[in-house]
Amino acid sequence: MRQALAGAVIALCAAVVVSSQTKSPWVYYPLDTINGDGGPAPKRDLSGTWAGPGSTDAIPRGANAERPSLTPLGQQVMSQRKPIGRYGPAGTNDPSARYCDPLGFPLNFIYQNRAMSVATMPDRVVFLLQFGGFWREVWTDGRALPAKVGGDDRDSLDPTYMGYSVGHWEDDYNFVIDTTGLDERTWLLRDGTPHSVMAHVQERWTRVDHNTMKVSMTIDDPKMFTKPFSLGTYFFRWVPNQKINEWLCVPSEILKYQEEQGTPAGSFPDEPPQRLGGGRRGR
Repeated sequence: MRQALAGAVIALCAAVVVSSQTKSPWVYYPLDTINGDGGPAPKRDLSGTWAGPGSTDAIPRGANAERPSLTPLGQQVMSQRKPIGRYGPAGTNDPSARYCDPLGFPLNFIYQNRAMSVATMPDRVVFLLQFGGFWREVWTDGRALPAKVGGDDRDSLDPTYMGYSVGHWEDDYNFVIDTTGLDERTWLLRDGTPHSVMAHVQERWTRVDHNTMKVSMTIDDPKMFTKPFSLGTYFFRWVPNQKINEWLCVPSEILKYQEEQGTPAGSFPDEPPQRLGGGRRGR
């Protein structure tokens, strides 16, 4: 009888341990990244859910954005920007920090992209971003980038927060994306670096192996910069359960914070400027 009772207790304890180790498919575990390379990368496929820079120390750091060389117009616009790192919540005029305006592309990718899902459709690749709950379409049907954006011409397209993107596979493991038509209200980098509506951003997404992916970005914008420069290189790792959690910027919460804490605290314009670049550290 005692042996039977002892066996039942052991079985119950084992069940409790197993139960505690079972992870819910509804929960995103950012620290639960896959070890190893997972084997060869599938050809011409970025699909899946990925943990991005800043989500865990297991993600390689890559390279930060370079310091841009600004044109006189770029310097003028930059002088009007007040980043939160230098002026604080009360003094900043960053539309994302003050009003929850979308970060837009490419900042949403290089500053706030701890997790994302990628889906392949017959005529496009879709990026589903955790931060803000935004999606981005990259067309693969052979169309050219729009030549007219933000002008008075009746055929001119409206600029968008994510811009207009077209992509193609350079080979089986490198997907190249070209983007233009970016809304000028968005900041290129967290320090307020500007861009024009017809800035040209090129990304090179490389599927290194099944569990590893990286992207390198460059921008060319003669209106704001004297020469093209790198926006950095960023790594992503496969998410085992393919789930990412909701991470939204809620305007009512931002306004309440500004009213109760940010504005009363005042600004600090005498703080030394911070060069945040790609902005992965200290997020």
